[in-house]
Amino acid sequence: MEYLSFNKYLRDTFGEKVYKISINAGFTCPNRDGTLGTRGCIFCSKGGSGDFAESAELSVTQQIEKGKRQVERKIKSGKYIAYFQAFTNTYAPVERLKEIYYEAVRHPDIAALSIATRPDCLGDDVLKLIEEINRVKPVFVELGLQTIHKKSAEYIRRGYPLEVYNEALERLNAMQIHTVTHIILGLPDESREDMLESVKYVCDRGTRGIKLQLLHILDGTDLADEYRQGKIKEMGFDEYVALIRDCVRIIPKDVVIHRLTGDGDKKTLIAPLWSADKKRVLNAINKAIKNEVE
Repeated sequence: MEYLSFNKYLRDTFGEKVYKISINAGFTCPNRDGTLGTRGCIFCSKGGSGDFAESAELSVTQQIEKGKRQVERKIKSGKYIAYFQAFTNTYAPVERLKEIYYEAVRHPDIAALSIATRPDCLGDDVLKLIEEINRVKPVFVELGLQTIHKKSAEYIRRGYPLEVYNEALERLNAMQIHTVTHIILGLPDESREDMLESVKYVCDRGTRGIKLQLLHILDGTDLADEYRQGKIKEMGFDEYVALIRDCVRIIPKDVVIHRLTGDGDKKTLIAPLWSADKKRVLNAINKAIKNEVE
């Protein structure tokens, strides 16, 4: 069973391996600044999912240079993606966004831009800017949907209805932007069928890429408090591997799979602890996918 991995997509697009450099632009989120709430999504770490990004006190250029030094022994091409990862990376005045996005794409070693955001933070002016920059260098827009199910969305405090995602995806696709949808696997009370339904839905709606993310329970989150109270159960290793195999089975071959699992900061990871051994997880997943056709 073959699938289009992000690594293969990048090699086909740029002719060689390209590395991501995580950028922290010092943004916040409507779920944290009081617009929708103050505690963030129930699973979100204090770093706003940007725990591996550099300090926001550094400029975008400084963060790129520091990121390059960390992987320079692994990469020969010198090509990188500037990944605006921490918090909501379109949640600022468009003048500020234009400044930092252009600082990134004008760097000679940056081949593309990746922007992690919320579908409800894509106003007309922001979309116009993204379309403009996409004419300079390719732009990926990553949408944090997590689930299509209303009960789960309310539980995680997502803060917007599914229709908002649908509209954002449609508008981005019309602009020829490479869209990536985040789906969390293992949300409390979601069945295997529920999770597969979320994956199928976003593919049917036309997402060009997908990120499959295991639910990590991180210290300092409200999810961790519920876990300690015995209210939620972590997903098992074998269960996750089998689920990913089933997800890959229903994802169209032209949809780029950007991620099959994820990294939880080992300093704050409470569960599942098996997920900290990412190499073991990926090896098991790839073996399960390979065995599907044998």
